[in-house]
Amino acid sequence: MPLSPLFEELDYRRTPLGDLILRRRTILSLDSLEVHEIILGDAYLMSSLFTEVEKALSRLGLAVASDSFPGTAALDVVVGGLGLGYTARAALEHDSVASLHVVDYLAPVIEWHEKGLVPLGRGLVADRRCRFVHGDFFELALAPASGPGFDPENPARLFHAVLLDIDHSPANLLHERHGQFYSADGLRVLASKLHPGGVFALWSDDAPEAGFMAALGEVFASCESHIVTFPNPLQDRESASTVYVARTDKT
Repeated sequence: MPLSPLFEELDYRRTPLGDLILRRRTILSLDSLEVHEIILGDAYLMSSLFTEVEKALSRLGLAVASDSFPGTAALDVVVGGLGLGYTARAALEHDSVASLHVVDYLAPVIEWHEKGLVPLGRGLVADRRCRFVHGDFFELALAPASGPGFDPENPARLFHAVLLDIDHSPANLLHERHGQFYSADGLRVLASKLHPGGVFALWSDDAPEAGFMAALGEVFASCESHIVTFPNPLQDRESASTVYVARTDKT
């Protein structure tokens, strides 16, 4: 059997946000572990070496949603940001999830999954509950009730949970136009797209931010931040990220 190359660029695209690269590399120091990476401009968007927080985003967010809707085995969920698919895959592992709309601004990322260029792609495509939506999550989240929604076929549809994994953090944005979303006014529009008792959860690469917690507190009935630690074998230490989970009023 021929050896896999140590480094391989699987796709390269120019996008409005910068050059987008999907690459695969073998890390010899980690027992020849094969890793997929997505790079946008100068930023690492995703690596299959670090997936614990993406999984925790789904686990923590949907745990609160399940508690908020006891006895409901038909949760409708939105994931903002497809990436390598780990947040979506973890969401689909919940039996209570009836539908999953995964919104991504970058069409090539959706194509990578549809063509099987990334490890989780074919599994997501094969799951009938999962639908990829090519669109700007932030435009859809901030659209008025009469505007477009997360479900193109039913723009007014409400959801039980929205799980967001796009920006590095509420303060470290991929694009400055995303900033409005993280304000209390922006979060209030998002909350209107949730069922009463619905959940908004967010991944952040930074420590919990008091300002963002205050904005969540203005809009949601409850909110909390979870510090998620995970091993970083490249630096021989533990790293940490944050998952915010907020729930709307049930009435």
